[in-house]
Amino acid sequence: MSDLLYRPATELAALVRSGEVSSRELVEASLARIEAVDGRVNAFTFVDREGALAAADAIGSGDERPFAGVPVAIKDLFAPVAGMPMSQGSELFGDYTPDYDGHVVRRIRGAGFVIVGKTSSPEFGIIPVTEPRRFGPTRNPWNLDRTPGGSSGGSAAAIAAGMVPIAHGSDGGGSIRIPSACCGLVGLKPSRGRISRGPDLGDSFLSTDGMLARTVEDSARALDVLAGYELGDATWAPDPPEPFASALGRDPGKLRIGFVTRPPIQAEIDPICMHAARDAAELLGGLGHEVTDADPPWGRESDAQVLALFTVLYAANIGLGVAFGGMVSGTEPSTDNVEKLTLQMFQRGLGQNSIEYLAAMSQLQRYTRELIEWQSQFDVLMTPALAQRPLEIGDIKPDADDVMAEFARTGVFTPFTAVFNVTGQPAISLPLFHGEDGMPAAVQFAGPPLGEAKLLTLASQLEAETNWAERRPEL
Repeated sequence: MSDLLYRPATELAALVRSGEVSSRELVEASLARIEAVDGRVNAFTFVDREGALAAADAIGSGDERPFAGVPVAIKDLFAPVAGMPMSQGSELFGDYTPDYDGHVVRRIRGAGFVIVGKTSSPEFGIIPVTEPRRFGPTRNPWNLDRTPGGSSGGSAAAIAAGMVPIAHGSDGGGSIRIPSACCGLVGLKPSRGRISRGPDLGDSFLSTDGMLARTVEDSARALDVLAGYELGDATWAPDPPEPFASALGRDPGKLRIGFVTRPPIQAEIDPICMHAARDAAELLGGLGHEVTDADPPWGRESDAQVLALFTVLYAANIGLGVAFGGMVSGTEPSTDNVEKLTLQMFQRGLGQNSIEYLAAMSQLQRYTRELIEWQSQFDVLMTPALAQRPLEIGDIKPDADDVMAEFARTGVFTPFTAVFNVTGQPAISLPLFHGEDGMPAAVQFAGPPLGEAKLLTLASQLEAETNWAERRPEL
């Protein structure tokens, strides 16, 4: 039964629907796998055995919901799950347990998924490795000495290790795409405003929810479940003309693909990461696409200035999370209950005034218009997903003396992802290749605004040329 969890979630739902497998059997297999391997991987912060089995028992054959009976995990960050602890990786939250579901969680339940637990995140999702002081490091199933990435690192590790076939994540600077790249998964960051962040959070300039998966089909069908306006949303992306799953298997035609290897910030590209990107360009050319070396206008404003503007928004978002944690626990943030990097981000956010925040937002929107206008000459952009191989556990130290230097170090690891959070474009990480070091080697594609369907069509074409979903680590 444990081998079933490596099969696509869409396929598992079909087995439950036909009666060939029961939801209880799938959930029991998931719980058994968690018990067997999570002691080494440390992907979960909470497992709801009794609740998951009760939910599974309520699902029978013939259930037409798209993911009925399939076990899933929810990232322990901003998505509240009724009856499950929310910690955001921090001691600050104490034992806080919300009594309601976030909109994204409600939609996940409504699609028939069975939630087996919560997966680990770095404290407040700040850095792209998952090693919170509260829970300890989550390890990459491909190499237990390496990070699964972050901030959706627990979800990525849980899928790669066969504990669940699909999992929830969120992405404010690459936090779906980075762990997907580290763990050999499909990681789609939807367009800004595509998925509601209610009821607690308003619209977000940088962050969006989404799912990490093994296959493009699971990504597309999960997006169909999660996307759409919720009553009271201030802003939202318009509904697509047809379901995202309609893009699967469609001939994308001859696409103009801009191949970008110069990152938005100064960073050296690891030879394996570059080799994967160049192999992808060759594969795309063989499929009939026009691949052109492209030089984006990253440098017209100094990289340092754009990074500073991003950090203004990022610090404010972190500050909001810390303030919420202090509110629900009734405690003040200090080095006793938050990491040094978190505290510095919080203090930085408090030190910014509203005019500075709005000015940063305005300048990044102008920067976005420039990038989108430049990109309009291409159908899709392609970059390496990462600039470095998955880091060793402990490489990034959020409790170091110079925590902002540690924060800057994260950008050298993942320089290609955050820019598409600034622009709000959809972007996807695909595990097209496997490196000489035995770990996945991924490539990132960014589509036009609201262009998820274009990305999914191209991704499904590339998936048909590779066997990434068949690869699995030997734990």
